[in-house]
Amino acid sequence: MTTLTTPFGRRPVTLAMMAAQLAAKACPPEQTVHKWTLFRDLTEAKDRLGISDRALAVLQALLSFHQETALTAGELIVFPSNRELALRAHGIAPATLRRHLAALVQAGLIIRRDSPNGKRYVRKGRGEQIGEAFGFDLSILVARAGEIQRLAEEVREERREAGKLRERISVLRRDIVKMIATAEEGSLAGPWQALRDRLKPLLAPIARSAGRPVLEAIVAVLAEIHAAATKCFEEHILSQNMSGNESQTERHYQNSNTDPSESEPRFQESRPAEAARSSTANGAQPPKGYPLGMVLEACPSIADYAREGIRTWRDFIDTAGFVRAMLGVSPSAWEEACEVMGPEAAAAVIAAILERHDQIRSAGGYLRSLTDKARAGEFSLGPVLMALLRKRLDRHRVA
Repeated sequence: MTTLTTPFGRRPVTLAMMAAQLAAKACPPEQTVHKWTLFRDLTEAKDRLGISDRALAVLQALLSFHQETALTAGELIVFPSNRELALRAHGIAPATLRRHLAALVQAGLIIRRDSPNGKRYVRKGRGEQIGEAFGFDLSILVARAGEIQRLAEEVREERREAGKLRERISVLRRDIVKMIATAEEGSLAGPWQALRDRLKPLLAPIARSAGRPVLEAIVAVLAEIHAAATKCFEEHILSQNMSGNESQTERHYQNSNTDPSESEPRFQESRPAEAARSSTANGAQPPKGYPLGMVLEACPSIADYAREGIRTWRDFIDTAGFVRAMLGVSPSAWEEACEVMGPEAAAAVIAAILERHDQIRSAGGYLRSLTDKARAGEFSLGPVLMALLRKRLDRHRVA
C-alpha cells in the first residue's frame, strides 16, 4: 500500500504535495486514461495549472519512460537518470531540468518517491519482478484526469467564444467602414465624421493574448457605432420613400408613352443589356437616394458573381443580367423590368431576389409582380433595401 513520503535532502515538503499523494492513493484502482490524450488536455490547460511549455516538455519525457499507452491507477513510477531525462526533453540543461521537475511537483502533476540516498532505481524481487521503485510517480495524473479534462474543455470553449468575438469584430468593422463610405459618397446627412472618429482607435490590430472581456468591450462599442450608422440609413431611406412614389409615378407615365418603333418582340435577349449600357453611357442617374454602395451593402451576394468586381452602376447592371439567368428569370421579364423601373432599379431588385432566393419559389414571377406594381406606382425600392439591411443587422446582433 502506498504511504506518504517526503523528498530527500533539503527539499521542503508542502501541504499541497501531501494532498497530491492522498489524492493518488484514493483513486479507484480500475481507473484508466490514455496518457497522450491526457497530455493533450494538459497542453490545453497548462495556463490554468500554472505550468510552462518547458515543464510540459519534461513531463512528456517522463511519460515516454512508461512503456504502456494506458495509465492505470496505482503506483506508476518511472526512474530515468537526469542524463536520459534531459536527452528526451530535447537536451535541456541540468539546472533547468531540476527547476521544471520542481515546478511539476509543486503543481501536483508528479510525486517524488525518493530513495534513502535520493537516487532513482528499481529493486527487483524474485523472478526479475519489480519489487520496489524510486523515482517519479505519475499516478496523480490518473487521479486528476477528470479535472484536467474539464479545464481543457473550458479553455477550448473560451477559445471558440473568443474566435466568434473576433469574427464579429471583423464584420462590424467592415460594415461600419463601408456604411460611412457609402454615406459620404451619397452625401447622406448624419454624424459620419463623429462615427469615424469613434471607429478609428478600434481599427488597430488586437493582441492575440486579448481575452474575452477585452473582446466583448470592443464588440459593445462597435455595435453602438453600427446601430447609429444603421439608424441614419433607416431615417434616410424612410424620408426618400415619402417622395419616391410621386417621382416614380411621374416617370412611369412618361414610360407609358413609348414610341411604337421601340416595341420589339419580348424574346430578344439583347434589348435589356443594350438599354442598360445606353442608360449608363448617357450618364443616367442611379435610383434616387440609393447610392451603389448602399445597394451593395444591402445585397452583398451579387458581388460574388461579378467578373472583375463591382465598381460602377454598369458593372452592377451587367452582373445582374448574368444573375437573372441563373435565377431562372426570362429575358422578357428582365427587359420589362428594365423598361418600367429603369436598368439600375431593376438590377437592384435582381440583387435583392438573390439575397432571398431560398424564400422565393419563382424569381421570374416575383420580378413580374414587382414590375406590375412599379407600373402602377405602388412599388418603391426603399423598403426592400431597408428590410435586407435590418436582416443583416439582426444577424450581427444574434452572432
